[in-house]
Amino acid sequence: MKQAENELLTRVGKGTPAGELLRRYWHPVCVSGELTDENPLKRVLILGENLVVFRMPLKEGETKHRYGLVAEQCSHRSASLAYGRVEEDGIRCPYHGWMYGADGTCLETPPEPPDWAYKNEIQHAGYPVEKLGGLLWTYMGPKPVPLLPRWDCFAREDGKRVIYVESIMDCNWLQPMENSVDPSHLYWLHGYRYGSGHLVDPVQLEKRQAQYLEKHEFIPYEYGIMKRRITPHGTDEHPLIFPCTLRHVSGERGKANPLYRHNLQVRVPMDDTHTRVYRVNFIPMDGVRSPADADAPWELRPLKFEEGENGRELPMDIPMTKYDTSIVGAQDSMCWETQGAITDRTKEHLGHADKGIVMLRKLLREQIEIVQKGGEPMGIIRDPSKNKILDIPVINERIGLVRQAAE
Repeated sequence: MKQAENELLTRVGKGTPAGELLRRYWHPVCVSGELTDENPLKRVLILGENLVVFRMPLKEGETKHRYGLVAEQCSHRSASLAYGRVEEDGIRCPYHGWMYGADGTCLETPPEPPDWAYKNEIQHAGYPVEKLGGLLWTYMGPKPVPLLPRWDCFAREDGKRVIYVESIMDCNWLQPMENSVDPSHLYWLHGYRYGSGHLVDPVQLEKRQAQYLEKHEFIPYEYGIMKRRITPHGTDEHPLIFPCTLRHVSGERGKANPLYRHNLQVRVPMDDTHTRVYRVNFIPMDGVRSPADADAPWELRPLKFEEGENGRELPMDIPMTKYDTSIVGAQDSMCWETQGAITDRTKEHLGHADKGIVMLRKLLREQIEIVQKGGEPMGIIRDPSKNKILDIPVINERIGLVRQAAE
């Protein structure tokens, strides 16, 4: 790959080719439960833009909160709205009291005269916010605004939903997304028990040889790329949802009626060199209901240590000690971060096992070109009748989840 193309595919700022493409899709801002009456606002970084998300108090007769997302720096004299005050109709700057509505509309400009016409010319950046599956989502692209996709893990209500917010990764968003179409890493990174196994062990040797019997297929479909891993123990099929999501399913092999964990991993490009991952697990359960528009249980899941954290002085001259490699997500994070903040793809040597990565890069280039020509990229939903619940028929025969059970 030439360096210019690497820049084309990775940069996410406003006005960049990939950044303008990514702005055609909805992205999570934060967990909805993070905003409370006591702490109604939060500073966030998405697609290179510093923003503040806030929850307005309920007015008389209201049963659901309203949310806003606006640029952090006040349009008056650039003080941070992250220290502002949230009121019934918007957020007020702590410096001079200028007030903005949920969409960035400038509502008040004290101490200027009430009829000051210039107020109506203020264009403060603001983006729509919707709540779904325990997350707050935003769309940062041009109008008309598409529908927020109601993927099954977010929209289903017949079970239990749990959200995990992982450590911020110090790398570009495309590195974790390329991993989503790279099944050949599973044995070496996750199955080999990183850092402790021995290839002479008969069990490990059998697993090592089995990987050469696998067949990997990558099939373009309406919303991205379906990844199919065919092994002697069964087929595993789940998709990359373009541009930033991986759909997965897991469970306990051998159980008569396992509780399958349906999982969506959303990789949010914060800026060119930082990515936040939200993992939303949904477990279908009889007698349990989780409304799609309600808050959901959530927790932070650190994937790496910081020096001195919890009283532990870690030898940071040995980089691997930075990662808790007993956690699968940390194993991934280690590999993505150690590729570099933005990996230098001009130095790569791709092989047969990298067909999925080549397909994703080609797809990304094609969708960038569509947007540059004024078109609409893949997967955009505008028909409400097609957006009730977007079921994805994932399968994992190795744990007993066959195609019929997913329909």
